[in-house]
Amino acid sequence: MVLPATFRILIADDDSGIRHLLTTYLRREGFQLIEARNGREALEEMRAGNVDLMLMDLMMPEVSGFDVLCERVGDPLLRQIPVIVVSANSKPEVAAAIFGKDVRGVLAKPFDLDALMAMVTLCLEEPPHVPTAVAA
Repeated sequence: MVLPATFRILIADDDSGIRHLLTTYLRREGFQLIEARNGREALEEMRAGNVDLMLMDLMMPEVSGFDVLCERVGDPLLRQIPVIVVSANSKPEVAAAIFGKDVRGVLAKPFDLDALMAMVTLCLEEPPHVPTAVAA
């Protein structure tokens, strides 16, 4: 059973509107939220050890979500943090690029908040490194 107040979710997206939507919704559900505007900030938060789950866009400035995934694969500490990719880019090339990067879920923008909550719940209830679902 997921106890929201005990979990910290990192929202990594350069779009302030998406960050606001996600943080508002998940905060209302009782989760603690951390925001990152790019992949560099996301990596800093992940390395600080304050993250239980990350929702991340792929196309961000400075350090992209793709770069974060590549760096995460080589770091055992970062690999323990489940990642749900939230992206407007649903091309097959994108799926191929994140394949093998231990992504727990993919949520296409625009997304349904119920599908988001279901995926978040699954990720926080399952042990690390078990793929969950892909929602279109």
